[in-house]
Amino acid sequence: MTRQRGIILEELRRINTHPSADEIYEQVRKQQPRISLGTVYRNLEILSELGEIQKLETGSSIKRFDGNPVNHYHIRCICCDRVVDAPVEPLINTSKDIHEATNYKIIGHRFEFIGVCPECSDDAVAPGLEKVKYL
Repeated sequence: MTRQRGIILEELRRINTHPSADEIYEQVRKQQPRISLGTVYRNLEILSELGEIQKLETGSSIKRFDGNPVNHYHIRCICCDRVVDAPVEPLINTSKDIHEATNYKIIGHRFEFIGVCPECSDDAVAPGLEKVKYL
């Protein structure tokens, strides 16, 4: 593993806020001032392909990254786009059931909860959210 890739991986595993590539870049630049944003993007893609990290392509336009490669779920705030780990166990039996019902060879799944985080729910209601029904 290259030195730059190792620093990017170390930084991503140090924080648990599911940062964007730009946010990771800002942190890595503190250790590697000459690193480019393109280098950070390329290395994040490589680390994702190697299974060292997770690339989170949520319902928003921003890709976020997770230093924990173990299968787990997330919850995303529809107001501020914050992403946190959801404290639930992965649906292992569901993958088996889907395989048996469809004959697909299941290689993984993504599952995202969406909601309003405590910080945003304490603020004034964002436009359009007054009509949202909570489960």
